[in-house]
Amino acid sequence: MKSYQELSKEELENLHADLCRQFEEAKGKGLSLDMSRGKPSPAQLDPVMPLLDAITAETLMKASDGTDCRNYGVLDGIPEAKELMAQMVGTDAANMIVCGNASLPIMYDTVSRSMTHGVCGSTPWCKLEQVKFLCPAPGYDRHFKITEHFGIEMIVIPMKADGPDMDLVEQYVNNDPTVKGIWCVPKYSNPQGYTYSKETVERFAKLTPAAEDFRIYWDNAYCIHDLYEEKQDVLEDILGACAKAGHPDLVFEFCSTSKVSFPGAGVAAVATSENNRKWMKSSMMIQTIGYDKLNQLRHVAYYHDLNGFKAQMKKHADFLRPKFEAVEKVLETELAGLGIGCWTKPLGGYFISFEAMDGCAKAIVEKCAEAGVKLTGAGATYPYGKDPKDSNIRIAPSFPTPEELSAAADLFVLCVKLISVEKLLAA
Repeated sequence: MKSYQELSKEELENLHADLCRQFEEAKGKGLSLDMSRGKPSPAQLDPVMPLLDAITAETLMKASDGTDCRNYGVLDGIPEAKELMAQMVGTDAANMIVCGNASLPIMYDTVSRSMTHGVCGSTPWCKLEQVKFLCPAPGYDRHFKITEHFGIEMIVIPMKADGPDMDLVEQYVNNDPTVKGIWCVPKYSNPQGYTYSKETVERFAKLTPAAEDFRIYWDNAYCIHDLYEEKQDVLEDILGACAKAGHPDLVFEFCSTSKVSFPGAGVAAVATSENNRKWMKSSMMIQTIGYDKLNQLRHVAYYHDLNGFKAQMKKHADFLRPKFEAVEKVLETELAGLGIGCWTKPLGGYFISFEAMDGCAKAIVEKCAEAGVKLTGAGATYPYGKDPKDSNIRIAPSFPTPEELSAAADLFVLCVKLISVEKLLAA
């Protein structure tokens, strides 16, 4: 197949006319599809419904330590919930604080208390002239929104297949005391689906920050979200690596059941050192009397342990895997060899990352929207919503039905072709 860059002007013009005709036909289908966020589909949530029956009015509502889960008390989670969430991320239950229904509020609160009260006795960030965060990008837009909300300066760190550019990370963290944190999605990263290598994890653990209150925000959102049983990425234990390197306070590891049980009605937790836990709980005890212990008990009663999680995730994978493969097949069939885009092929997580020709992402997303397919806004995967190359597009295949996904993928590649040809003709 001939690359578009090899086509003559006349060939490009003829191709453009044909693509415009195809686009008008696509518009006439009246599509209305949403691929903007990584939401589980209703079919994916249906198998989780028995979770609601895991505890009933007849259940003994007591935790293993005798706590009455119907009442006030227990700030950091019932013991069996700590054990369950610890198994999810591969750490010790003693490291866990089990919180509310999702991990994003824990991350927000951690940044907020750092701003107002400082980290473990350090100067509150609000009293400092400058506070910076490192932001591996493409990355998770909601991470960037948190730091932007608090007026924290964000520095883009390029992502590679084995994780962030660690030479740059080390340069900033080890030499600049105004750098206070870094956002990480270490397994099946959002949106590229990359998993940090063992070497990358070890380099994180061996950081020697110029700021004593620097912390790694390790959002392990997709730690058990594998698409395949026979081939899975493996992520090293960051808490263990930090402890071994003599830096136990360096990391906050966040996790949740948001895409395991019910989004917005799951259980979330943070795993961190004793010093960090004491600091977090000192403000949590003012913020809340305790989180939803009945929901914690419900999840423990239903999943029991890591094997219960894995059984549920195998069902999820059976729904998700064909969707990912369908999108990848369309991309491969329609775009391979044309020189107008490349994409990731993740083994887990919720997204496929597409790199269009420079300067084309916004136009592609707008063109898709014009024909009824909503994608994540171009630029969302970069701090401040500014993709310097205007090339990255996050594809979220999880929510549409297989039939809708097929139509959306066909439209997407059509828009990629059309905008790319227009780019080449303009050049």
